[in-house]
Amino acid sequence: MERLDRANVIIRAFRAVDNPELCLRFIEGHEKVLTSIGVDKLTSADYSWMKNPAAYVVLCTSLDGQKAYGGARVHVCGGNQELPLVSGVIEMDPTINEKVNAAKPMGTGELCGLWNSLEVAGMGIGAIYVVRAAVAIISQLGIRSCFALCSPMGAKISKRFGYEIRKDIGNKGTFYYPKQDLLATMVFLEDALNLSGTPEDEKAKILELRDNPDLQIIEVNRGKEANITYDLDLEKVDKLVYDLG
Repeated sequence: MERLDRANVIIRAFRAVDNPELCLRFIEGHEKVLTSIGVDKLTSADYSWMKNPAAYVVLCTSLDGQKAYGGARVHVCGGNQELPLVSGVIEMDPTINEKVNAAKPMGTGELCGLWNSLEVAGMGIGAIYVVRAAVAIISQLGIRSCFALCSPMGAKISKRFGYEIRKDIGNKGTFYYPKQDLLATMVFLEDALNLSGTPEDEKAKILELRDNPDLQIIEVNRGKEANITYDLDLEKVDKLVYDLG
């Protein structure tokens, strides 16, 4: 697969149940990435989330929507299923339900399913722009915190957005997941609305997307240019399905 040095893309956000066609594009791209690292089955790859009214998708595609380059999901605690991280790590740490329940009353969720294709590797699509968009839409969802389970490198990147390692979960925040030779780290964005723990330069960019969800901007990462059109204004948010404990 040829890697791109420049891309014209759209990053859009939508509720999973409202756009099954784009959900399938997300799934196809995610499965290719998982297969490339030798992961055949993942808890968060249980595609029942397509029918969860509390699951929201951020997807990066070509402008015509035919190629998917990366994506992530934000699951609000509630809907018709538990957060993917709960079923993913409960055998390793039975206290995970207790930790999630403590955050429920103010509204919490999980950023999960993050991936980007090799075609746009090094461009910042997954590690920066998709995550930035996902954090930006949290204000529309009305939740105040957000968990994430990520690779050690992902945990370092997550600090850019205000996430901190939850050392009270697992082995000081770490687990062997999704298989025994892969290490995962539990991180937590405590103030997802005010972003009080987010570095100021990144906070400014997230707030810009909140104020301008249809923003068009040229970004450069490692010398690779991405002309990004954002479409982050969620058409429907059903807060009645949220579980606030």
